[in-house]
Amino acid sequence: MTPLRKTMNAFVLHEHGGFDALRYHHDWPMPNVGADDVLIRVGACGLNNTDVNTRTGWYSKTVTGATDGSGAQGSDDADPTWGGAPIDLPRVQGADVVGYVVAVGENADASLIGKRVMTDGWLRDWDDPLNKDKTGYYGSERDGGFAQYATTDFRNVGVINSTLSDAELATFSCSYTTAEGMLARTNVGPDDRVLITGASGGVGSALVQLAKRRGAMIVALASSAKHDLIRDLGADAILDRAPDDLAAALQTVTGHADVTVICDVVGGDNWPDLIDVMARGGRYACSGAIAGPMVQLDLRTLYLRDLTFHGSTVLPPHIFSDLVSYIEKGEIKPLLAKTYPLADLHAAQTAFIEKAHVGNIVVIPNAD
Repeated sequence: MTPLRKTMNAFVLHEHGGFDALRYHHDWPMPNVGADDVLIRVGACGLNNTDVNTRTGWYSKTVTGATDGSGAQGSDDADPTWGGAPIDLPRVQGADVVGYVVAVGENADASLIGKRVMTDGWLRDWDDPLNKDKTGYYGSERDGGFAQYATTDFRNVGVINSTLSDAELATFSCSYTTAEGMLARTNVGPDDRVLITGASGGVGSALVQLAKRRGAMIVALASSAKHDLIRDLGADAILDRAPDDLAAALQTVTGHADVTVICDVVGGDNWPDLIDVMARGGRYACSGAIAGPMVQLDLRTLYLRDLTFHGSTVLPPHIFSDLVSYIEKGEIKPLLAKTYPLADLHAAQTAFIEKAHVGNIVVIPNAD
């Protein structure tokens, strides 16, 4: 049933910048329900790096340093978002929506009303769904879930049958589809030794679980205070974030001085050390650069070792539906670090940026 209201609570990005660019409204207009849309009463919405990167303009080619969520990072307004183009502002961010469908447009499936759903962040031309040039992202190219209500195309939701809470489910979509996309591109299997950077973060902890699901040996890099939690997720070995001699450390914990696959969301100054421990024919996948996007590569290492590098952003549609099935079968588990009321989004993002947590942070819009 469509709620009988005109406005809602929402956190809205008004320009690129610091937290002052992200403002809370008690009277933001309810979203319009298009012909292909569903209207969702948001139960929970997860936080992700893309929220911070878009707010600060970190994706701009003029920014060369690590992610810094405190303010605008000197970005060029011509290319401040993941797709390299401006977005319409103001914008409600938030990609990982979990909630109940309360209304549908005329072309949408009416049986979705009353169902609990998760959202797939990749917005597609559904007449040409594999075309990467025709994609957008939820909370970037259209309004997302940092609000009490949100709309999306009915083909961008998955009905979820699970005993997990809304907040637990809101830890999955962005991080775990990103991780599964990296593993799919590198074709990880039981014979692989996979090195995962940033293993305590949302994508990193998802990579640990999903690579273990594929039967691979997992070596995780993370700060020592977080090792026990990461071990519980299935990592076979855990090293500090930047060992002085990575090859020697790998030899000690795995019996091999190299790895066949690297899944990296960190980048930064230690990146060459990662590439130097790739086995001949190894595969590397990147879907983030939280320590900095500018790295040095010795091209001789690349071609003499027959290495393959993958950038991983836009995902095929089946990745999301596969993820829903993994959740329903209990093959992966949520790692919910903390919840905040939506009104405390500034505090939630501050905690997210500080990276003291393991897993994901979630806001609850209707707890305000």
